[in-house]
Amino acid sequence: MQYWLFKSEPGAWSWDDQVKDGTTEWDGVRNHQANNNMKSMSVGDKGFFYHSVTEKKIVGVVEIVKEHYPDFTDETGRFGMVDVKSLYPVNYPVTLAEIKKEPELQNFALIKQSRLSVVPVSENEWKILCKLCGISPAQK
Repeated sequence: MQYWLFKSEPGAWSWDDQVKDGTTEWDGVRNHQANNNMKSMSVGDKGFFYHSVTEKKIVGVVEIVKEHYPDFTDETGRFGMVDVKSLYPVNYPVTLAEIKKEPELQNFALIKQSRLSVVPVSENEWKILCKLCGISPAQK
């Protein structure tokens, strides 16, 4: 299993929107590296749902339920999307400032590649972030 972090502006698509829909297409990604990250995803992988821009915090956990396929919103045909299902909110939303304070998270892609909308999370980073969020890394 692999782990990921999905960034979304809460005004465009929020955790509440995700929960209301349950399962949705993660479309609109127009960065090649973020798209390649989605190509690496498998059904059952888990991800953090992160509110970007104004809030900058992890708010929930999602699961990949459909692997990479063409993004119907991309007229060029170069980019794809995955489907994600909301699983549960985190008990304690963790801010970017809190993440940056953690010594073991200094190489986390959210910090190093802050402009990417979809980034990998190592197993160790997942465990640390789950602890900060007040959830079990093995929670389903």
